[in-house]
Amino acid sequence: MREEKCRFCGTLLIHSFCDLGTSPPSNAYLSSNQLNEVESWYPLHAYVCESCFLVQLPQYHAPSEIFNEYLYLSSYSESWVKHAKAYANKVIRRFKLDHESRVVEIASNDGYLLRHFKERNIPVLGIEPAENVAKIAEEKGIPTRVGFFGAEMARTMVKENISPDLLVGNNVLAHVPDLHDFVAGLKILLKPGGRITLEFPHLLKLIEHNQFDTIYHEHFSYFSFLTVDKIFSRHQLKVYDLEELETHGGSLRVYLCHKDDKTGPVSEAVLYVRAKEIEAGLNTLVPYKTFFKRVEECRLGFLGFLVSLRYDEKKVVAYGAPAKGNTLLNYCGIRSDMLSYAVDLNPYKQGKFLPGSRIPVYHPDKIKETKPDYVVILPWNLRKEVMKQLSFIREWNGKFVVPIPRVQVFT
Repeated sequence: MREEKCRFCGTLLIHSFCDLGTSPPSNAYLSSNQLNEVESWYPLHAYVCESCFLVQLPQYHAPSEIFNEYLYLSSYSESWVKHAKAYANKVIRRFKLDHESRVVEIASNDGYLLRHFKERNIPVLGIEPAENVAKIAEEKGIPTRVGFFGAEMARTMVKENISPDLLVGNNVLAHVPDLHDFVAGLKILLKPGGRITLEFPHLLKLIEHNQFDTIYHEHFSYFSFLTVDKIFSRHQLKVYDLEELETHGGSLRVYLCHKDDKTGPVSEAVLYVRAKEIEAGLNTLVPYKTFFKRVEECRLGFLGFLVSLRYDEKKVVAYGAPAKGNTLLNYCGIRSDMLSYAVDLNPYKQGKFLPGSRIPVYHPDKIKETKPDYVVILPWNLRKEVMKQLSFIREWNGKFVVPIPRVQVFT
């Protein structure tokens, strides 16, 4: 075993948080031509640092291997698009953004968010590492720079007189292997008096709701507020406000400024979340070291449920082909004998096969054709949206299954 050190503070990592065995990268979907090829599997073992309490995966491959050709497109989630629009409207009012302002988004995907600013005549720029996704954004009229954000890119942009009034990063912080380089880039690029907002899944919710399937190779780190606050502070950035969000099973949106910015005292929301995490023991090793027991219980419960359905000759399929679903399926050893197929609205995933399990992915119309008895909702955070979309399965007494935090059946 190679020795791993914390990517933030450098402490030797010796405490296990969640060992999910081995898995291929969760977004490495396969074409039919690749089914006879060997997949690369890597350890999926998250550790917790005993010094700063950052939960993290060791890095086994370069980000370019994951994000060069990316199949996740934000625009195909109705609830996420609504979330983005509500955010844009909120910050436009809060920061009084107008045609003389500039908004820059890191990991801007297909332009799902920046289009709401552009529609209000606010200048925008996206930064996106995946060339195929950046091309889609450009076709929508969203100017996009292809590349990985960090200190070097930030310095280049400053030389080009690009200094945002608002710098946005939604669900990108977890994808960054070099935290110091990324946060240093935020500091360099942000203009005096400018603001940063970052959204990321909240580690407290991951632990409370047994969301182990959100652990996969493109997520290098998992953040509590206590830890992320230390990271920003190290780079002279200050969290002065935050919001608790329902997205992705529970997320934080933090508001940052330069540390010497005169914003007044931090908000009550910051103090509340800090106190809540301390009460939950996230500044000790206890909740981290007891987490995996519940993960094992979930695995056994889900497998037992599917086995019982197999004995009863029930037809079971999956809705969604998210990365988190691939973590769940591969950790549980589920293949097409348990789940006949998956469906997904994203046309770039249709016709592909899930990594590891090699379950085929079809258009959602497949469900109407085959009338399965059970539909397992892999993107459980979108349960309400999916159940509304597939309400027609009740016509043949079909049922919905949500596997996280434990198996639940909905009629």
